[in-house]
Amino acid sequence: MPVSSQGVTVVVLLADPDAPTEIAERMAQMLPDRLADKSGRGRRFDVEVVSEPFTAGTEDPRTLMRRVTERGRTENWDILVALTDLPLHSHRRKLVVDVSHEHGVALLSLPSLGGWRLQRKAQRAVEEVVLSLAGSQATEAEGAPRSRPPLGPFVGRLAPIHPGPVDEEETADLRYVTSGPRGYLRVLVGMVRANRPWRLVPGLSKALAAALATGAIATVNSTVWSLAASLSTPRLVIAMVGSVGLMIGWLIVDANLWHRTAKFSPEARKRAALYNASTVVTVGIGVLVCYAGLLVINWVWALFILNDQVFASMTRNPLHATEYWTLSWFVASVATVGGALGSGLESDEAIRAAAYPKREQERRRTLQDDHGD
Repeated sequence: MPVSSQGVTVVVLLADPDAPTEIAERMAQMLPDRLADKSGRGRRFDVEVVSEPFTAGTEDPRTLMRRVTERGRTENWDILVALTDLPLHSHRRKLVVDVSHEHGVALLSLPSLGGWRLQRKAQRAVEEVVLSLAGSQATEAEGAPRSRPPLGPFVGRLAPIHPGPVDEEETADLRYVTSGPRGYLRVLVGMVRANRPWRLVPGLSKALAAALATGAIATVNSTVWSLAASLSTPRLVIAMVGSVGLMIGWLIVDANLWHRTAKFSPEARKRAALYNASTVVTVGIGVLVCYAGLLVINWVWALFILNDQVFASMTRNPLHATEYWTLSWFVASVATVGGALGSGLESDEAIRAAAYPKREQERRRTLQDDHGD
């Protein structure tokens, strides 16, 4: 384990497994040089990454800060910055970062940084946190009282992030939070990104097999040809929205993805609403990707299999580009309904594994166990 040495500040990034560890390991390669350049005074930094589930069993920032502080005190690290992909709440606001200059520790919630350029934003936030903690330690070493310097600009000017209230009994002495509609949207996008919705497509193999089989059969069915040729664009849109909505609802209900809370506080209800919104958006993006894939596959299948003379004799319409597109669009909706039925063959664990990362699955299992108790 790293320990403090003369002239070198030991910085440890304590990261939850999965995405936070990946982000920490990438930034650890550049942090020492960037911190040395920004701090000046010939100061050097040694950055290490420790991956462990320090958030297991709790989402309370106070508990996490105490846990992180004890971890840093045990190992005698100079500065400890903890990174988690769980959204954290404090005083009904979404927590961005907690900092304790007294103990040289900080806690960063990655979803609060949003879903775009996360690696860059996380690195800037960690840099400013470390420089603030290092500056406080340097001031104390020179005999001056320990100060609480504010963090530098680690987000854009338009980002809804600002200092938040800190109670006297808390470990943290500086806090940044995000609030308002933009802050809510920022955290929601960050949670959806952490869920990695694109993984839902390969994770639902049985549902996709059922959808592909349904689409292949529907494409060669003359009744489907006639229906597709008679449907207007608004009805095709309604069919698409209905099939996608059915698939989303079926996956959420069948796999028990809906988050319920046994607590009746406003903060608990808001937290549950945030989790459920992220679930709907995550599953929705995954289903839309599946729908687009089905549309393309059905279009290619129609180009290969359909005969213009047979099609025209059945529908009284020539087989042109518009007919190919309309048929593929309608068949994609029919196939999505077949995929929803086929998803019932998937286990709940398989659907959860496709919809959530490992840390989110562990968090939900813990909450379900607590609810059962």
